Amino acid sequence: MATVPIPTVSANPTNLFASIDMGTNSFKLLTVQFNPSTGKFLHLHRLKEPVVLGRQAASAAAAVDSQLRAIEALKEFRNFLQNHEIHRHRTVATAAVREAGNQAEFLRRVRDEVGFEVEVLSGEEEARLIYLGALQFLPIYEKTALVIDIGGGSTEFLLGQKGKVIFGTSVKLGHVNLTQKFVNHNEILQMRSHIRSILRQCGIVEKIKHHGFEITVGSSGTVQSIEKAIFSGFSHNVVSNDGALCGDLGRDWRFSREELRILVERLCGGGGEAIERARRDRFFKRRSEFIVAGAVLLDEIFAMLDIEEMEVSGYALGEGVVAEMLLQVCDNYDFNANARWGSVVRLATRFLGKKKMGTASQCANITKVIFEGLRKCDTLAETENQVKLPVSLNDKDLEYLEAACVLHNIGLITGEKGYHKQSCNIIMNGDHLYGYSTEEVKVKEKFKMLCAIIRVSIAVQKHRGLNIQGMEFSRSSEGFKLIVSETKDQSLLPGIVQPLAEGDEAELRKELGHFEMVFQEKLSIAVPSSSSESSERSRHLQWMH
Repeated sequence: MATVPIPTVSANPTNLFASIDMGTNSFKLLTVQFNPSTGKFLHLHRLKEPVVLGRQAASAAAAVDSQLRAIEALKEFRNFLQNHEIHRHRTVATAAVREAGNQAEFLRRVRDEVGFEVEVLSGEEEARLIYLGALQFLPIYEKTALVIDIGGGSTEFLLGQKGKVIFGTSVKLGHVNLTQKFVNHNEILQMRSHIRSILRQCGIVEKIKHHGFEITVGSSGTVQSIEKAIFSGFSHNVVSNDGALCGDLGRDWRFSREELRILVERLCGGGGEAIERARRDRFFKRRSEFIVAGAVLLDEIFAMLDIEEMEVSGYALGEGVVAEMLLQVCDNYDFNANARWGSVVRLATRFLGKKKMGTASQCANITKVIFEGLRKCDTLAETENQVKLPVSLNDKDLEYLEAACVLHNIGLITGEKGYHKQSCNIIMNGDHLYGYSTEEVKVKEKFKMLCAIIRVSIAVQKHRGLNIQGMEFSRSSEGFKLIVSETKDQSLLPGIVQPLAEGDEAELRKELGHFEMVFQEKLSIAVPSSSSESSERSRHLQWMH
């Protein structure tokens, strides 16, 4: 039989971007996959290291032990970027480095020992980038928005509209430096007085009220943790001991002034001190040490600026840095173009958390490669005398497919039993998805084909040791093939891809069988080995169909 030419679609590593945020409390690495045809990006990985550079800020210098933690964290980030072949990245530093007396020495060490050139942001520039990040998460482009970001060493305030900055500044009030200054809870009144004094002295209240604003947006881990506590019923003892969410599943990312006041009262009092601290530690985890100061600070800001409600952005500085990078490489990048996709991301982030959100994004990436490969194969089918797909696929189908990948397991928030039905209930019974009609949400047409692609993608994503950025999809006389390269994860032996657990392998075989039934053609998964010494068993594991 003559060999049939193989059309190939590959994942594109050049569309990978990363940002490193060297914050006062923690260092954060964010990696994303950008789709230049749609202008949207998917989060792939989030790494966080609790460096706490500002813990000894009273000396105006980053402490020696904090510097060591910082260097080690940045080396881990560097190795991660190298292993995932992410070459486009930008590293920024905020308040702790900005205020450090030994800034030049510290930056030299980072450059010499890690190889990163660090950009120390001014307070105004930090605020601008946070605004760019919020624009990717909330449909606020047309509105005059007041964006407030509470960090460890400072709080950023920005007024913006249509992507332009009206006014931006940074105030030296953060949850870390306030916690250090007011150690005991019986100093809450002094903390409040100090906050009000600083805000009055810098004149920010008058400036913001002079310009006015239509909507208030909060970002950063502190604001997100406050919103999660309110949503979960922390103030009313209805949250589970492990911090699982027990709130209204139809509620969006926002909270009121009264809800904030009740939470602050609970954090600052409410029962025996030891019992309450233990409960707070279980819920807020690493942020527990600083959450009281952060909540009191936000409460004072609400009062002085007459804020009645705050919407919460799941994106902040890291996403703003990425957005700025995309502006530089994509001439037609539009902040306001993906309000629909933003609503999908908001809903998924609400229920999945950052780790599961990364897994969902990886699943969507696998799905995209399979989908585009199928579509290309279908286009060439007539000229190559091959069978066409039962129904043609278009860009809308890909959008639905990626959204379904990101949202398919949000129902896990209520437990594993029947979680797919719960996912459907959350999507259908809440006003979460902006710009999608009821008919689009149901996605009845082509349902079997799209589901088959998703089911295979989920099963493949569970396979540890595969580099989903190195995928290729092709077609030959033997059927469809998905070729996935090995990862450079140093915890695995060279040339050996760790096999799936027995149940997961059976699941993948089942989904491949279902795919063949729907598309009337076999799909094989191949993992080429880089080792000439692979055992016969290893070679067998690297093919599945």
